[in-house]
Amino acid sequence: MSRSHSNDLVAVWEISLSDGVHKVEFEHGTTTGKRAIYIDGKAILKTDWMFKLVGKEDFTIGKQNVKASIHIDACSGFAYEYTLHIQGKNLKKFLENKSKTSKCWEFKVDGEDTRVVLEKDTMAVWCNGKELETAGEFTDGGTETHFEIGNHFCYIKAISSGKRRAGILHTLYLDDNLIPDK
Repeated sequence: MSRSHSNDLVAVWEISLSDGVHKVEFEHGTTTGKRAIYIDGKAILKTDWMFKLVGKEDFTIGKQNVKASIHIDACSGFAYEYTLHIQGKNLKKFLENKSKTSKCWEFKVDGEDTRVVLEKDTMAVWCNGKELETAGEFTDGGTETHFEIGNHFCYIKAISSGKRRAGILHTLYLDDNLIPDK
């Protein structure tokens, strides 16, 4: 079931996860209590009538089933505030944390848009929504995580920045060519 255009659309968020960028849309009928959640245009929750107009709806996003919830709070009169929480954190806090635990590169390979994500905590590598097979190797300067994109040989080099605050620096190479950070 895909999303139909409704006057009850009250919030839209885009969430960048390892398996891609997901669009979350929320419909809330403030007179009927109707609620609908769509992820990437597909309905994952639909209720036509609810007596309770405030509360929260829990759901998951993406291939990794990341826990999420939409909180519905009354502001004043018949006005409502909608906040998205991911893994128990409000969206802003989640995104700040995500930028510390993952690194993303966007570039073209053979004329196609390509998005590579490194999960720093697990060293998992994702490309265009699919987790890739990788092989790790220790080098003189740090580590290299090797993988392939199509017929292209790639690796992510991890070296110490030499500064405690900056931590480990990750760089991506495609066929031995450095891919610039976005």
